[in-house]
This record gives sequence, C-alpha cells and structure tokens, in this order.
Amino acid sequence: MSKVPKAVRKELAALAAKPESEINLSDLPATTAKDWRGAARGQFYRPIKQQLTIRIDADVLAWLKAQGKGYQSRLNEILRTAMVGKPRHR
Repeated sequence: MSKVPKAVRKELAALAAKPESEINLSDLPATTAKDWRGAARGQFYRPIKQQLTIRIDADVLAWLKAQGKGYQSRLNEILRTAMVGKPRHR
C-alpha cells in the first residue's frame, strides 16, 4: 500500500474506522443470482505461509518435482485436501 497516495490512504483509513451502520448504501443496486454466476469463493485469498523444515521420503519428493515447477504448492494442495476432506484422527 506504499504506492497509494497519502490522501487516499487517509480517506481509506477514515472509511475503515466507520461503523457499518453509518455507511450509506442507498445508491447501490441490489444484486441478483445472475450477478454472481461464475463467481468463485476464495479465488484471491492467500493464506499466510510459514517457513519450516520437514523431512519427506526421497521418492515422494522426486514424484512432486517430476511434475514440474511448483512442487511446494502441490504438496500444500495435497495436504490441504487431506485436511479438509477427512475427519481428524486422535
């Protein structure tokens, strides 16, 4: 946000500080299901990454790398799918 002019940053901060009840939305048209067709939830969401050291079997790492660039992202996607799709074991 450093490239945003100081005046704009000040205005955005003032708007962010306002409670929703004070924001006038009367000039905004209502949306319909047609307006949201093709929308994708979370498309621009980028979770915070954390650097760590992890040991992975050599054959698993070779398999991930053999698929081309982005093996760390693929590994993360595999882990997230497992996390979301399966019940937690205790």
